[in-house]
Amino acid sequence: MAVGSLRSSKLRSFLTLLGIILATTTLIAVMSVIHGMDRYIAETVSDMGADGFRVERFVMMGHVDTKKFIEMLKRNPQLRQEEFEFVKSKATMVSAIGMQTGRRARVHYGKEIIEDCRLTGASTNIGAITNVQMALGRFLTDAEDRRRLAVAVIGDDLKERFFPNVDPLGKVISVQGRPFEVVGVAKKMGSVFGMSRDTFVMIPIQTYFKMYGARLGMGFAAKAIDRMHFYQAQDEIRALMRSWRHLRPGQEDNFGIFSSDALVERWDQLTGAIAATAVAVVSVFMLVGGIVIMNIMMAVVTERTHEIGIRKSVGARRSDILRQFLVESSTLAAAGGLIGVLLAWVITMAVNNMTPVPAAMPMSAVVLGVGLSATVGLFFGIYPARAAAKMDPIEALRWEK
Repeated sequence: MAVGSLRSSKLRSFLTLLGIILATTTLIAVMSVIHGMDRYIAETVSDMGADGFRVERFVMMGHVDTKKFIEMLKRNPQLRQEEFEFVKSKATMVSAIGMQTGRRARVHYGKEIIEDCRLTGASTNIGAITNVQMALGRFLTDAEDRRRLAVAVIGDDLKERFFPNVDPLGKVISVQGRPFEVVGVAKKMGSVFGMSRDTFVMIPIQTYFKMYGARLGMGFAAKAIDRMHFYQAQDEIRALMRSWRHLRPGQEDNFGIFSSDALVERWDQLTGAIAATAVAVVSVFMLVGGIVIMNIMMAVVTERTHEIGIRKSVGARRSDILRQFLVESSTLAAAGGLIGVLLAWVITMAVNNMTPVPAAMPMSAVVLGVGLSATVGLFFGIYPARAAAKMDPIEALRWEK
């Protein structure tokens, strides 16, 4: 009967459900984007893994005003190879620690040119620390680093651009006018917000220092001996850095340490604010939708007063009438929720296919959206249903006449 009521007046049902549809669509679409981004951050943006962390000159996560940024530039000196060697020799809570630095460079092979390629100088253990997996060839070796050889590992974009149909291993590419032999090709890593992570050349860090010097842009990457000692490893590295830099107790660090946890925590704060805003918007839509449903159900009760009188006169109890109208209002709202789910799915697909923002609709969002809309219909249907259940059957029969 509830479904039949929806079919009999399609336009009225749609207008009644508009608030519920908008609320459900907004809720599920926002949850889908957040879920997709959460998964994306965990799988691709952070290459440090669960037990990895970095040491940088300074770490900027979130909004940093200009004054604070200038202060950090003045206070925080560049990381040096000497302090890396000191930390490496003293650290006991890390399984590996490496150096990494880089800049933008012009790379070409034959007639093909990439003007803005990421050139990275890396110690030979950076591949294992940052989870760089090889599709072809191998990573850089200690011997190549010590001898400052001109060898390189390239990203998938360079392979596709320079060597689409040939084996790139052993080929010589030009990096800023210098020849480098390709010894390996990294597996495709994809993009971050539309920016490719595969347009890079990685060379031994000593070769990089030979070309550009060792004074700017260096960072350290480390892995704890295991997840249980993750925070102890960070504390140990912090203590060693402070010792090298002769920082007094209570004096602020003049370097930064961050990890996947810090990145995810910062992301959670951001998505929490987005979710809170979405909840506020959804609440308004749901409230408006619920009030509209209550008004429409009151009109339906009035229209069907004679029917209620007949039902009661042939033995229907108050609970039967109450249940009938509650089921009808819940079905009405749940139908709005299902339409909202469909619209949210279309939006999620459009976001995935037409923008660089990843989105994935979790089943929990679908259940929550439909369940919440049905609950709203149930709650706001109570008053009309009670009014129908309390009707006197004699008065109800007279009303029609």
